[in-house]
Amino acid sequence: MKTRLLFFFILLPFISFAQTPAPVAATPNPRWQTDFWKAQWIGHPTAPIRSYGVYHFRKSFDLAQKPSRFVINISGDNRYQLFVNGKAVVSGPARSDLQNWNYETVDIAPYLTSGKNTLAAVVTYMAEYAPFYQMHYQFGFIVQGDSDAEQVVNTNNTWKVYQNPAYSPVINDIPKLRTYIVVGAGDRVDGSKYPWGWQEPAFDDTGWSAAKPVGWAAKPRGLGTDGNWNLVPRTIPLMEEMPQRLATVRRAEGVDVADDFLQGKNSFTVHRHHKAVILCDQGHLTNAFPELTISRGKDAVITLAYAEALVDDKRQKGNRDQVNGKQLIGFEDQFIGDGSKQKRTFRPLLFRTYRYLQITIETKGDPIEIHDLTGHFTGYPFQEKARFASSDESLKNVWTVGWRTARLCAGETYYDCPYYEQLQYTGDTRIQSLISLYVTGDDRLMRKAIMDYDHSRFNDGLTQSRYPSADFQVIPPFSLFWVTMVYDYWMHRKDDKFVESMLPGITTVLDWHEKRLADNGLNGPLQWWNFVDWAKWEAPDEGMGGVPKGARKGGSAILTLQQAYTMQRISQVFYHYGKNQQAEHYRLMGARLAKNVYNRCWDAGRGLMADTPDKTGFSQHANIWAILTDAVPVAQQKALMQKIMNEPSLTQATFYFKFYLFQALKKTGMADQFLPTLKPWHDMLAMGLTTFAENPEPTRSDCHAWSAAPNYEFLSTVCGINPASPGFQSVVITPYLGNLEFAEGAMPHPAGEITVRFDKTPTGGLKGTVTLPDGLTGTLKWRGKTVALKEGEQTINL
Repeated sequence: MKTRLLFFFILLPFISFAQTPAPVAATPNPRWQTDFWKAQWIGHPTAPIRSYGVYHFRKSFDLAQKPSRFVINISGDNRYQLFVNGKAVVSGPARSDLQNWNYETVDIAPYLTSGKNTLAAVVTYMAEYAPFYQMHYQFGFIVQGDSDAEQVVNTNNTWKVYQNPAYSPVINDIPKLRTYIVVGAGDRVDGSKYPWGWQEPAFDDTGWSAAKPVGWAAKPRGLGTDGNWNLVPRTIPLMEEMPQRLATVRRAEGVDVADDFLQGKNSFTVHRHHKAVILCDQGHLTNAFPELTISRGKDAVITLAYAEALVDDKRQKGNRDQVNGKQLIGFEDQFIGDGSKQKRTFRPLLFRTYRYLQITIETKGDPIEIHDLTGHFTGYPFQEKARFASSDESLKNVWTVGWRTARLCAGETYYDCPYYEQLQYTGDTRIQSLISLYVTGDDRLMRKAIMDYDHSRFNDGLTQSRYPSADFQVIPPFSLFWVTMVYDYWMHRKDDKFVESMLPGITTVLDWHEKRLADNGLNGPLQWWNFVDWAKWEAPDEGMGGVPKGARKGGSAILTLQQAYTMQRISQVFYHYGKNQQAEHYRLMGARLAKNVYNRCWDAGRGLMADTPDKTGFSQHANIWAILTDAVPVAQQKALMQKIMNEPSLTQATFYFKFYLFQALKKTGMADQFLPTLKPWHDMLAMGLTTFAENPEPTRSDCHAWSAAPNYEFLSTVCGINPASPGFQSVVITPYLGNLEFAEGAMPHPAGEITVRFDKTPTGGLKGTVTLPDGLTGTLKWRGKTVALKEGEQTINL
């Protein structure tokens, strides 16, 4: 959906981040989850605690010998980055809210030495320039030593602090970029005011102030009388960081620059009183910390601008590979040189999203030398463990680009899109979570997302549509998708205590929807933003985009059937945990809602489900839900599915809602038609996109994770691998090869790896192999035939 990003440059002497040891995450000490912390939240003695500022902290201490273990717990508001003896170690905190404020637990022993050691941190407080994803209380920083041996580094007035006057914001907002962008301000940094080398042990901090304790006593969640930062341990791993070079110089004006500059093999000079513009191409979209290294250039103004794609005079993107006749309009940072002959490296505190990075250099009376420009990719440390191959070589690119899309939309939370929002929306996240489970087997970010939404519930009983978010937004259908996310997690992972803890929140969401049913058995008038899809709805009854008819005034078949779909699924979870009365209520209610919609919205003459009882509008969406809920009798579902696929007069699902189209194809046994539906994905590749877009052209976002759904479908639909029972304790494999001659895939399972290979035979049969990990059994279904599957490798011949 839609975000905001605030990025700050950290200006450092030349440092190779790639050569520092990897940060070592440690197990949180239960003591700091139940007791008051001995460390104090600290800030600046005179600076306002809720105004924009960038601050540096330092603490030097002596050790008799290099320790084998030195664990600290650390957090900050808004963001911090910690250096140990000049080396970058850890950034955080993981995004959340004030009632669940994360702290990181890391072992910094690899960075320590005998004798003097120095901890240094930069903490940014973004105030009114903060991104929407950034929730905050006030400026603050805390370090708590894990045991008595580490108490020497506890934050208190023995730490020193300095407010950096070099920073001011660059506004990158909706009026400037003419689109919904809520990622905050960029950075303007005056190098002449910067305290160069502040993180190094040898830096002279005698002029710095003693830090001042701020806020109330530091404490874990659920303890004490005041609720500022309620500290909880981070539940996800630290973010990955990997060196990444830009590919080519696409254009240079006012100076000659070759590609070897981007390879770190050559520098170039811009003479005094001169302007140069260099357009660099990463070759594909990325999330990275750009690092620009310069020398000299006193008072030179360097602007770094970032964009997913270039645009023409009408602000249209067109083919993403083309640069001629196009310009870069995008998010910007700015640096003013200090004229030093020493190399200065400029790096944002937070990452940027870009395929194209443009450097504009305007010198004054001093020439500037540009030594290097590189990047460091960052994101959630997903590991691609799944594999997919087929007789259609073009699907390789769909897989590769889809996985890149999913990766760029995953960090400390899932993101809808990295460039414009970085907000975790439930409708997007349900799809992203399934991709993550199938491709990596890592369920930690999905689990965190489920908890985030549970924490977002407000007095109506609904979850917020996107969370964590400082800007309140509610999409009631997305609350239902949170419920089905819990169902998905229950089906794929055995984690009973966690799943059962979600049932009270689920109940409040379902109660909200049930209380708003009208006398005709369909939804009545609904509040908030009842977003369904960015489809071209006929005569929507409210001015907001993405909303079908019948939401504001009542009577929407689409919204009522989604309610039925949710109740049908979650009733199984309630049965599983012995909540039989509630389970039966939801089961019966789901069936009743589906029947009500059929009775009032089914158009027998057209053989289609209408969007509302007046039967004036018809969409793929209503009919997809009619199949997924059995609102239409099973015997009629194949005929209905053919109409969904072949009637262009229906309001068409966009990339997002095609996920549910794919599920309806599977349910009706017609998923051999799945692969031809991927033409829009092939079209995006032909247009030079290196990630999959939010919408068909023209699109705002070139990277939207809901459009990575084919990666899940290649394994779940083509290879046919799906859980057959809760916790994925058995498997059902129903392959749909369509026009492929063969397909093979592998995916991680909690017990090991599931691998399949299927080939069509000359007579129209199916042969192949299925290998299941130890302890996993199941069935294979194909064209009415069923084969029992056991652990280990087995041959299929049908």
